[in-house]
Amino acid sequence: MRVYYADERLTVREMIPEDAKAVFDTYQSYGWEPSMETYAGYYREQSEGRRLVFIAEWEGVVSGICTLLLTPAEGPWAGENVPEIEDLTVFWHLHRKGIGTRLLDAAEAEAAKRADRVGLAVGLHSGYGPAQRMYVLRGYVPDGSGVWYRGKVLEQYAPCKNDDDLLLYMVKRLK
Repeated sequence: MRVYYADERLTVREMIPEDAKAVFDTYQSYGWEPSMETYAGYYREQSEGRRLVFIAEWEGVVSGICTLLLTPAEGPWAGENVPEIEDLTVFWHLHRKGIGTRLLDAAEAEAAKRADRVGLAVGLHSGYGPAQRMYVLRGYVPDGSGVWYRGKVLEQYAPCKNDDDLLLYMVKRLK
């Protein structure tokens, strides 16, 4: 198993099959409606070399996840050599311990081995406020494609709903 970071309390490592259930169960405990197939799919894509999956363990317990899609098939970087960070989550009871920072450090380091920039999408509602601030402070800027909704650029004056599908794509230069 590959380890990307380790200290006395935190380890960031690659995903193992059992992690899918740990992430699913935690998300379900929040009242979210996760799909077990999503997390099993992440492991499958990691095994196929299409995605890197970073699992954070705080004191030996799964505490967060972040993935790096190596070649996005949709969004502003479809078909380009711009890896995309997806699904960064640190479990609520462990916020403000540097776990998200270490997950992003690992994802950005791996992206830098493959490309000169990395992208991500962030939701626009207030629930994403801490992530929005963190990304800007880490050097991410809007990519200029505008706001996206349900996988497409949202045209001017088009109706939308301020849900998890309303996104702003951001990019960071790595080299």
